[in-house]
Amino acid sequence: MRLGRLVVENLLGRGVPADQIVAGGRALDRLAPLAERGVQVRRLDYADAGSLGAALDGASRVLLVSGSEMGQRLQQHTAVVEAARAAGVQLLAYTSAPYADTTTLTLAAEHAATEAVIRQSSVPFAFLRNSWYFENYTVQIPSYLEHGAVLGSAGDGRISGAARADFAAAAAAVLTGEGHTGKVYELGGDSSFSLPELAALVAEHSGKPVVYRDLPLAEFTKVLQAAGMPPEVAAIFADTDRSIREGELLVETGDLSRLIGRPTSSLSDAVAAALR
Repeated sequence: MRLGRLVVENLLGRGVPADQIVAGGRALDRLAPLAERGVQVRRLDYADAGSLGAALDGASRVLLVSGSEMGQRLQQHTAVVEAARAAGVQLLAYTSAPYADTTTLTLAAEHAATEAVIRQSSVPFAFLRNSWYFENYTVQIPSYLEHGAVLGSAGDGRISGAARADFAAAAAAVLTGEGHTGKVYELGGDSSFSLPELAALVAEHSGKPVVYRDLPLAEFTKVLQAAGMPPEVAAIFADTDRSIREGELLVETGDLSRLIGRPTSSLSDAVAAALR
């Protein structure tokens, strides 16, 4: 399940009445299961400013899940911020990137720019700077098994990852709690891992040989292009491994486990579950 839907599930689990929750998305048919449970569903498209006002009408607390269209996100996010201001939103929580205002991670540039837009607006905010989801890697397990290798350019750099469900629980805690206005949360798992450790876990749980192959950055970029990524996208994702190598995805604040009130999930469990 994607982050937004997991947040809705968490809100329901916290006892928020279904009819007080609004779930927005481009395709209402995909939200039908939530509508059947009493959740309000509204069409919301970041690229269609006209959809935003109606989607946010009456909302007091809003989670802005960062968009996926690189190069367009700042414009899209800005439209949401403007709609939130017009709607009188009392708290806008935004899913950002680790240390967005200081990191050299290329992927974080639009996040940093969005944070600046939000700060300059009059909308009360909270920034949820999510580290990497386990699912970024577990979805690739079939490929790891096919090739017997995890490829990357991260060296022994460590990643404070967690399950998407953990980050969703943190967002729900902020949306339903008090005292979060103006806060910046650096969110990462309690335990970090390296890509060699990821490969070892896939091998352990699958019973098949899987190793980590560390490649020069330029070579790894070419591998991503060969897998079908456009050159500019491949360069951005390869840069993520450069950032990992330099320690920029190591988040040791403990903010995530404090917000969710429990230890974060483990990569070993996530790998085992993906293989099942």
